[in-house]
Amino acid sequence: MSALFEPITLREVTIPNRVWMSPMCQYSAEPEGPAAGVPHDWHFAHYAARATGGTGLIMVEATAVSPEGRISPYDLGLWNDTQVEAFRRITRFLAAQGAVPGVQLAHGGRKASTDQPWRGGAPVGPEAHGWQPVAPSAVPFDERHPVPTELTVDQIGEIVGQFAAAARRALDAGFEIAEIHGAHGYLVNEFLSPHTNHRTDAYGGSYENRTRFALEVVDAVREVWPEGKPVFFRISATDWLQDGGWTPQDTVRFARDLHAHGVDLLDVSTGGNAPGAMIPTGPGYQVPFAARVKAETPLPVGAVGMITEAEQAEKIIANGEADAVFLGRELLRNPSWARQAARELGGEVRVPDQYHRSV
Repeated sequence: MSALFEPITLREVTIPNRVWMSPMCQYSAEPEGPAAGVPHDWHFAHYAARATGGTGLIMVEATAVSPEGRISPYDLGLWNDTQVEAFRRITRFLAAQGAVPGVQLAHGGRKASTDQPWRGGAPVGPEAHGWQPVAPSAVPFDERHPVPTELTVDQIGEIVGQFAAAARRALDAGFEIAEIHGAHGYLVNEFLSPHTNHRTDAYGGSYENRTRFALEVVDAVREVWPEGKPVFFRISATDWLQDGGWTPQDTVRFARDLHAHGVDLLDVSTGGNAPGAMIPTGPGYQVPFAARVKAETPLPVGAVGMITEAEQAEKIIANGEADAVFLGRELLRNPSWARQAARELGGEVRVPDQYHRSV
């Protein structure tokens, strides 16, 4: 059997194969009013297509734990029950196709309140549905972004509570896996990295202090998430900075901490926290970071980053570099990538009865 198409069980959840969909924002929700943050027909069609295409795990895009936690005003959210009901339609369909529904819980931090990417992605103010972003320290992302408001200790505690409340709603909405977004320069990542965390209190300075917020979020989510269901954590394994940033060594150390706090898989990406970082991209360029965590810690890992070919993905799993691969842009280009890869590798995926003529 193809290693890529072997099932994997984490806690009590079995995922039918190792081809997983990366969380990718669609920036397509309504920005204000009763429908703010609510998934609609676009989101249903988007995720349904990948499930019918054989993808084993559908990780829904960064879903904000509060209105101010959205990356853009057009992001999805899980801060009210209207959103929960709309998500149920999606999770029911994904599960009916044999895919496992997961959701990434997120807070945008200093990179919040930006426009849709196809409109330039610049920061937006109240006149364009925007707001004042917050961060661990009053350090802007770049010259275009406003100086964020530095969070107080009480506000940090409130955000931890928002992650827990969003996790409860995610469970009610039918999700089987909750992923905490700790990557790409958003709030959790901002606390982790000395590049963005200049605090001098219990949430800044030492490694233990900088990881405190992330672990408090993990503990809060794990407390409300059922024992039999997995929690993932997405991390940027490096800031790609020569000095003063988060490093691969930090990631290995933190992976051990996450495992001790009940995280079941590390979704390993890189970058996004320092706009001037030089990143040497290429096919599978982030896989070695996942492979190192897998080799040096007990935590299962997912690999991501320019994984496009079936044979490439198969080797990553067969060689023990990762336990699964997350596909992003390739699944945007080809929603049926998993089904085609199974045919190429001699694996099997569930094919809807309506699509059997395509086999």
